[in-house]
Amino acid sequence: MFRQKLARLVFRLSGWRMVGEVPRTGILVGAPHTSNWDFVFMLMVMWHGGVPPRVLVKKELFRGPLAWLLRATGGIPLDRRNPGGVVRELVAEAQSGAPFLLILAAEGTREKTDHWKSGFYRIAQQTGLPITLAFVDGPTKTTGVGPTFSPSGDLAADMDLVRAFYADKHGVHPAKRSEPRLREETRGAPPA
Repeated sequence: MFRQKLARLVFRLSGWRMVGEVPRTGILVGAPHTSNWDFVFMLMVMWHGGVPPRVLVKKELFRGPLAWLLRATGGIPLDRRNPGGVVRELVAEAQSGAPFLLILAAEGTREKTDHWKSGFYRIAQQTGLPITLAFVDGPTKTTGVGPTFSPSGDLAADMDLVRAFYADKHGVHPAKRSEPRLREETRGAPPA
């Protein structure tokens, strides 16, 4: 309850607006990922909705006092060169039946990139969890939660839905925004 009240106060004082309903379970894609503030915004969105998030964060950030803070706010260290072990643990946790909401920054970096990482899609397929699209839009000072869908197996159609939703979402630094496109779309193969 304290976190929910804190999030509402932060939104009120900052002039940012939160929209949408936070799901209890699923894979939440946070995008565009253009700033370090994106983590704070997604955390406030989750707290506003009363949901304890799980957030994959690169393991290099888990040092000193920041490690404690990241763990306390739902951070899970991820070795980006070898993510398999953490992903397997998360898949097992997601399949336990308890409420489970995992936040992923699909771009994988705050810089502009040609392709998003397909982990959100693969984890959703492996667990049967739905994908919810969340966003940060600096120009309108709005953040929140958009549509939820289950992967259909038609990667191009699913990513068209993702692109349509994020078409007018710009992030905190619009010049760093990446177009939602998976490398697998270019190759015509489903995410492995």
